[in-house]
Amino acid sequence: MNPKELMISRYEAFVKKDWDYIVKTSTHQTLQDLKQPSDIVWLNLDVLNAHDNSVEFKAYYKEYGKVGVLHEKSLFILEDGVWKYASGELFSTKIERNEPCPCGSGKKFKKCCN
Repeated sequence: MNPKELMISRYEAFVKKDWDYIVKTSTHQTLQDLKQPSDIVWLNLDVLNAHDNSVEFKAYYKEYGKVGVLHEKSLFILEDGVWKYASGELFSTKIERNEPCPCGSGKKFKKCCN
C-alpha cells in the first residue's frame, strides 16, 4: 500500500468510525485523540496531489447541518516496511459558493447546502 492508498483507506475508516484502524495506521494517534461529534457525516474525498510521502486532499463533511471541508497535506513515513500517517498540515479553506456541492446533488454549493 502506498501513501495515497493509505490516505484513501484512512478516509474510509473515518467514514465507518473504525478508530482501531486509524490508530493502527498512525505513528502517534491514540483512541483518545479521535473523538469526533457523533453527527459528523463525511461526504466526499478529493485527492488533490500525491507525491512520494505526502498526500494533499480535501475531505468534505456535514456537521450540525452545515457543510465544511478539511483541507490537509498529510505526511507518511515507512515503518518496518509499512506506510503510516505521521502528521498533517491543515490549510484554512472554505467551500466557494459556485463550486459543485460536495453532497453530490449536482447543484452549485450556493443553491444547495450553503
